[in-house]
Amino acid sequence: MRRDYTARGALLETDLAADWRTQFEAWFTDAAGFGLPEPNAMIVATSTPDGRPSARTVLLKDFDERGFVFFTNYESRKGGELTANPYASIVFPWFPMQRQVLVSGTVERVSRAETEAYFGSRPRGSQLGAWASPQSSVVPDRAAVDAAYAAAEERFGDGPVPAPEHWGGFRVRPGTVEFWQGRSSRLHDRLRYRRTENGVWAVERLAP
Repeated sequence: MRRDYTARGALLETDLAADWRTQFEAWFTDAAGFGLPEPNAMIVATSTPDGRPSARTVLLKDFDERGFVFFTNYESRKGGELTANPYASIVFPWFPMQRQVLVSGTVERVSRAETEAYFGSRPRGSQLGAWASPQSSVVPDRAAVDAAYAAAEERFGDGPVPAPEHWGGFRVRPGTVEFWQGRSSRLHDRLRYRRTENGVWAVERLAP
C-alpha cells in the first residue's frame, strides 16, 4: 500500500508567510478549494496526567493569532483530560493534497460569550443533542440516547435552546506549528514555526 508522493510542489523557506496564522489560512483556503470533505476536520490528541494518550477527530470552528478553537462537552473524555492536563496536539491530514499541518501547544477554555455565540449558530438538532448526550459515558443502548433526545425536545419545546454549562469551547494555543509537504522518495518538506522563550517565532526545517 506504499505510495510515492508525486511532486505537487515544494515547500521552501522563501514560500512561507511571515507568521503561522497567515500560512495556515493560505493552506486552509487551498484545502477548502480542493474539494476535500470537511477540510476543517482535525485529529486532536490529549493525554491523562499520568501520560495515557487518546485521540479523536473533531471539527475546527475558528482560528486566529491566539490559536485553534473547537467545541465539545467539558465532561467528555477529551474535556476531562484537557481540564486535568491542558496540553494537546492537532493534525490536519490533507492526504489528497499531500499536506499535513501539525500543531502542539497549551489549551484553555474560550470565554462563555464565545461559547454562547457559537452555540446559537448551531442547528437546533445539534443544540438539543448537546443536552441529550452525556458524551463518552457508557449508556445501555441506542434507545436510551433517543429517549434523552426526546426529553430535550419536550423540555425546550419551540423555545430557544441555551448552551449547557457543561458544554463549550477549547482553544489550542500553539507552541509549534509544522507545515508538511509530501515529496518523492520520502524526502518531504517540513517547516516549523516554533515559539521561543522570549515569545519570538523561529522557523526551522526538520529532516523528513
